[in-house]
Amino acid sequence: MSRADLLNNFQVGQQVNISINLRGREWVNPQGETKYFNSIQGWRVEMVQSGEAGGDMPPVPPMEAFEPAENLKEEDYDDLPF
Repeated sequence: MSRADLLNNFQVGQQVNISINLRGREWVNPQGETKYFNSIQGWRVEMVQSGEAGGDMPPVPPMEAFEPAENLKEEDYDDLPF
C-alpha cells in the first residue's frame, strides 16, 4: 500500500485538517538570474471533528468559483514578495 492510498479514507468535499512543512530555496541559474522555489510537504491528514470545522477561518469557496489562469507571461511568475 502506498501513502497515496491513505487518501482513499476521505471523500470529496469532506472537511479535513492537513499538517504541512513549507520550505523555500533560492537558485541562481547559469545566466545569473535568481529564482525562488517553494515546496509543500503534507505529513498528516485528519478528519475534522464535528464542532471543530471552520474555527476562525472563513469557508473556502468551491473550486468552480476560481477562474483558470490563462495567457500568463514568464514575468508573471517572477513577482514573489521575497
